[in-house]
Amino acid sequence: MDYPWHLYAMAALYIVAGTNHFIKPKLYTRIMPYYIPKHTLLVYLSGVAEVLLGIMVCIPSVKNIAIIFIILMLLVFLLVHFYMLSSKKASAGLPKWVLISRIPLQFLLMYWAYSYFNL
Repeated sequence: MDYPWHLYAMAALYIVAGTNHFIKPKLYTRIMPYYIPKHTLLVYLSGVAEVLLGIMVCIPSVKNIAIIFIILMLLVFLLVHFYMLSSKKASAGLPKWVLISRIPLQFLLMYWAYSYFNL
């Protein structure tokens, strides 16, 4: 199927982001909420999920399933974004305005993924 270029851009975004979990895992483990166990394992699993979902959105037979899981994954990632707002240490040194802007960005990413559902 011939998808629009921006679907492939979205796929590349998730593949690159997921790959980064393996290149810089400490970046992700230090921003994980304390109440979530096994930070390193979850960082690697979320990296695998992002890479696989990025690939899957390019495959017509599983694209819609991938989109559903991307949206669910982004919802779960909201926990990290809210946690990062909870303290200076959790913020990883990012300014408060950046942390706040990441929350609506998550919803924009969800909408972006949803816009390809049934395409």
